[in-house]
Amino acid sequence: MNRTRLATSLLCLLILTGCVTTTDQPSRKTDPNAARDAYIQLGIGYMQQGETESAKSPLSEALKLDPRSASAHLALAQVFTQEGEYTAAERHFRSALASEPNNPRVLNNFGVFLLNQERYPEALQQFEAAVEDNLYGERSRVFANIGLTHARMGNTAEARSSFERSLRLNSRQPMPLLELARIEFAEQNYVPAWDYYLSFTRMSGQDASSLWLGVQLARRFEDHNRAASYALQLRRLYPASPEAAALSASE
Repeated sequence: MNRTRLATSLLCLLILTGCVTTTDQPSRKTDPNAARDAYIQLGIGYMQQGETESAKSPLSEALKLDPRSASAHLALAQVFTQEGEYTAAERHFRSALASEPNNPRVLNNFGVFLLNQERYPEALQQFEAAVEDNLYGERSRVFANIGLTHARMGNTAEARSSFERSLRLNSRQPMPLLELARIEFAEQNYVPAWDYYLSFTRMSGQDASSLWLGVQLARRFEDHNRAASYALQLRRLYPASPEAAALSASE
């Protein structure tokens, strides 16, 4: 959707928010909640197109209509995160939580923000609060994020448990499959590592790190065709990566 279509969509939403007439004289009233939501959707549309500067104006208008809107604050937090304005992003995350402290979507998104800032204990606090809502539709992803946080902290047992819990809720998630493959490989449990890795490859594309893991696992099982294929992709797609250098050193 281009900018013109986004603006047209907002206009249509505002027009459709309500038209009140009486027998004496017609009058039009705009529902402020509907207008707020229309501004939020417009801002999110700009953000999804990478136009973060354009996203700020409608989101600011939404906050003028409803200063406590968690959705508007969350969207602005994501806008500022994309722009690398982390202080402003955190301020809006905290404003969203002040309005809806038990909202699992806000908690999970703030947790991801803190995880990327390497603020692991704080990230865990947000994820663990989010996962308390056992009706949340993205709960499997929250468990995956808990596992990733524990993995970054070196808590292998906790990471494994959280990734396994995530996959019990939704078995078609590439990230926990790959992370479990890494854990099992590091502990020299090559059979489960290979099983997890092959399941991962059926669901996701690969980066340099996953391709290098694939090379090492395929070599363990003398799967020469896969090892050669992963090695070729690693050299061709990521020639300057540390993994490509490790591949060359291993030959």
